[in-house]
Amino acid sequence: MKTNRAYRYELKPDKATRILLAKHAGCARFTYNWGLTERIRLYEENGKSTNAIKQHRRLNALKKTDYPWLYEVSKCAPQEALRDLDKAFRNFFRGIKDKTGVGFPKYKKKGRHDSFRLTGSVKVKEQAVQLPRLGIIKLKEKTAVEGCILSVTVSREADRWYASLTVEQQIPEPEKINNGDIIGIDVGLSCFAKYEAGESFGACWNTKRDGMAQY
Repeated sequence: MKTNRAYRYELKPDKATRILLAKHAGCARFTYNWGLTERIRLYEENGKSTNAIKQHRRLNALKKTDYPWLYEVSKCAPQEALRDLDKAFRNFFRGIKDKTGVGFPKYKKKGRHDSFRLTGSVKVKEQAVQLPRLGIIKLKEKTAVEGCILSVTVSREADRWYASLTVEQQIPEPEKINNGDIIGIDVGLSCFAKYEAGESFGACWNTKRDGMAQY
């Protein structure tokens, strides 16, 4: 069966790559906040909502005139940010329905939400990772990634950058532990255990009623 696993490595970027990483994180944060503002505006004006696909199309239309600097980063960064916003709103509405108290989506702040996610052509080498638009970035340790890479989330903690790879792996089906008869146990009834076929095992008395039990 298939399962997902995460691998996390610290990046070892040079000065130019650090600047590009910061740009990706900044564009992702901007896009998330832009999308949140647009959704609030739409709801206040006409009570309507939208989704990540529609917002991505609108953002692409505004790139040439309003946000040309978005061309400096991989298109995946803003696209995945809008998908994260979609997920945040789904959790919010589910929280209202289930009464779990999930709050309304909040704006992301610089320095606290410096991250972005990429999909597509992500490759892992012995001690490096190759990312769309960013190229090959060295790692501080050797990799041990197995499986199909689905995405990579790059994040900054203090002055360090990390790459978390989500990988799909094929693992063996778990073996059945007991292939024999099913036994049910219910202390306090007329017998201690009973096989699926109907045969009883042991005898007991209700300990609360009789103050004793025999098996």
